[in-house]
Amino acid sequence: MSTSERPAGSTEEQAASSGPHPLDEAAVENAVQQALQAFEAAADLEELKEARLAHTGEKAPIVLANRQIKDLDKDQKKEAGKLLGAARGRVQKALSARTDVLEAEHAERMLIEEAVDVTAAPRRKPLGARHPLSVLQEEVSDVFIGMGWEIAEGPEVESEWFNFDALNFDPDHPAREMQDTFFVEPKSSHLVLRTHTSPVQIRALLGRELPVYVLCPGKTFRTDELDATHTPVFHQFEGLAVDKGLTMADLKGTLEHFARQMFGPEAAIRLRPSYFPFTEPSAELDVWDVNAKGGPRWVEWGGCGMVNPDVLRAAGVDPQEHTGFAFGMGVERTLMFRNGVTDMRDMIEGDVRFSQQFGMEV
Repeated sequence: MSTSERPAGSTEEQAASSGPHPLDEAAVENAVQQALQAFEAAADLEELKEARLAHTGEKAPIVLANRQIKDLDKDQKKEAGKLLGAARGRVQKALSARTDVLEAEHAERMLIEEAVDVTAAPRRKPLGARHPLSVLQEEVSDVFIGMGWEIAEGPEVESEWFNFDALNFDPDHPAREMQDTFFVEPKSSHLVLRTHTSPVQIRALLGRELPVYVLCPGKTFRTDELDATHTPVFHQFEGLAVDKGLTMADLKGTLEHFARQMFGPEAAIRLRPSYFPFTEPSAELDVWDVNAKGGPRWVEWGGCGMVNPDVLRAAGVDPQEHTGFAFGMGVERTLMFRNGVTDMRDMIEGDVRFSQQFGMEV
C-alpha cells in the first residue's frame, strides 16, 4: 500500500496523539524549542496561559511522551526518564522566567492606568439625611420608654368600630362624614383609613393585662386640603395610661415632664377645658412657645383628658376599679413650633435640603 493510500488514523496520527517517542532526542528537542518559542512570543499573561496549557498541559507533546515510558523495556526507561526529565525542566524554567517578566510588566502597567491624582479636587456625592419627622417621633418614643411605657402599633386601615364606636363617637358624629374620613370601598365593609392613632389605644387595652401605659405613634389620614398648616396624611403620637387611682394630676405631671424633655427645663404647659368624645373631663394642652413669631406665646399643642368610662367599658375595663388618662399631639405641629418651620408642605416635598438643615442624625 502506497503512502497516498494509507488510511486515516495510522502512524502519523498515532504519533501526534501520543507525542514523540521518549527516546527520540531530536523529536523531544523539537518539542522543547516549540514550547520556548511560544512562551517568548506571549505578549501578556493571558497569552502565556494559553501557551502553558499547549506545552505543559495533558495533551502537550512532552507530557504525552512521558506517558510512554511505562511501555518501554526496563533498560530503556532510565535513559528515557533522564532525557524527558531534562526537557521538562527546561520548559518549566523558561515558563517561570517568562511569567516573572510578564507579571512585572502587568504590575507596572496597572500603576500607570490606575494612578490617582491625590491633588485633584474630589467629587463628593452629597449625603442624605433622615427625615426630621422620623427623628422627632423616635425622640418622643425614647422619652416615654424612659418612663417605663411601652410603644404600641396598629393597622392604618382600621375597622370603623375601633376608629369611632369604641371611642364613643356617636353614629351621627361629624367626624364620620366623608369630608373628614377616607372610607374604604365598599362603604359596607366598615373600613376606614384611621383618622387618629386612638384605635391603637383600644387594641392595647384589649390585648394587654392592666395596668396599661402605652404610647401610640403613627400615620393618620383625613380629607384635608394640602396647605401651609394642613395635610391629608400626617403623624400623631398618643398616650394612654389605665391604672387604679389615676387622676388629672397624674396627667398634668406626665405632660409637664414630657414638655420639658421636648422644649427644655423652662418649658411650661397649661390645660384649658374642652370636649372630646373619648375623654371626660377633656382639655386642650398649650405649651409656651419661645420661638413664636412676634415673641413668646402660648401655642395649642394637643388634646388630653381622663378616659371616658364608656371607652373603658368598650374595652372590657371596669371604670369603678380603674381610671385612665389619654393625650395626643401631632408630630408635624410639634416640629413646626419647636423648630420654627412655617409651612407644612416643606415636610412632604422630598427635598433633601429640608432634612439636612436638621442635622445628619442616624
